[in-house]
Amino acid sequence: MKRGREEADTEIVWQTPANPPERGDYIFRKGRRHVRPYYFEFISHVKKRWAGKTIVDLFAEEFKGRPYDYYVSAIKSGRIQVDGQSVSVSYIVQSSQKISHFVHRHEPPAMALDVSILHKEPDVLTVCKPASVPVHPCGQYRKNTVVGILQAEHGLSPLFPVHRLDRMVSGLLILARTAAKADVFRQQIEAGMVHKEYIAMVIGLFPEEEQVVNVNVNYNAREGRSSVEEGDRDGGTALKGKVACTKFTRISTNGTHSIVLCEPITGRTHQIRVHLQYTGHPIANDALYLSEIVADRSTQGKTAGGAAAVNSDHSPISNFSCNADSDEYEENSCEDLSIDPLCTNCPNLAPKGYDEQEEGLWLHCVKYSGPGWIYECPYPDWASLS
Repeated sequence: MKRGREEADTEIVWQTPANPPERGDYIFRKGRRHVRPYYFEFISHVKKRWAGKTIVDLFAEEFKGRPYDYYVSAIKSGRIQVDGQSVSVSYIVQSSQKISHFVHRHEPPAMALDVSILHKEPDVLTVCKPASVPVHPCGQYRKNTVVGILQAEHGLSPLFPVHRLDRMVSGLLILARTAAKADVFRQQIEAGMVHKEYIAMVIGLFPEEEQVVNVNVNYNAREGRSSVEEGDRDGGTALKGKVACTKFTRISTNGTHSIVLCEPITGRTHQIRVHLQYTGHPIANDALYLSEIVADRSTQGKTAGGAAAVNSDHSPISNFSCNADSDEYEENSCEDLSIDPLCTNCPNLAPKGYDEQEEGLWLHCVKYSGPGWIYECPYPDWASLS
């Protein structure tokens, strides 16, 4: 659904999730894929703990990403409505009422890398997901997602992600093209019938013999990170973390860094990352799980391209990069972008607080296999220690 209204002599077209991403929505600038800012309707319903508050206090207390004065202006201009009607700033909200917030939305940029199609079947699509792009709409991201880009640039829709990869992780992503096929994959994963393989570049000389880490993982949503949790399971003290197991095998090393095959038996948040930290060999550019001392070591022996400038003791692997060179993209002019007078992000293209320098994590999904099927993704360039 689209709805139009006149504001400041400019026609504003409001979007909802029903409006699909289009190729022209993307702007490429300085190695980043941006989304052209657009007007969007956010809908929520009044929770019990919100009831009895004024509409302006509700937004100021619950949605602290914008200043109080913005919410006053948004309510007065009709950009914040209750049950489809404009209200005053002193309006008292009631439980279950529908609240609409019409915003000038600025999505965070991602690295300007292609979403490469690896394998296309009538009911399955596999792609190589670039780092920094989320799989599906979430949080601040809607169009700058794998699902959004595939729809905009290849006309592929609907798509049902079979598994998830963290935003900063690259590699194989399996998407079902029908809900029925997605359900088949889901049942196989839940039954433990699917084998997963990743590779990572870690700090130090990883042991030659296979390492199995079988310690609980406890995810702290407030901090956005996981920790391992050990204890005597028979000692009567309940462990808060979830059971987690990962098998690690060294592929190659130069003594300073190692390429490690990671086979997660379970699937916990940040499991591979925190289990590698537990072994004393964290991912070499994983700032979230590196100490300051280790972080300094992670930059040693690196070329500007991110690959270790040393010889490899591993047999040659593919140098194929699943990420297209950003030079393939034409730098778009942003001169035609309209500036919204109420927007707290304008005139910038990216939203405030975004780290323009973020790079992909050296963790890459290479293979998923199950009953009668196997899908693979080539190794990234950084996986060759040469």
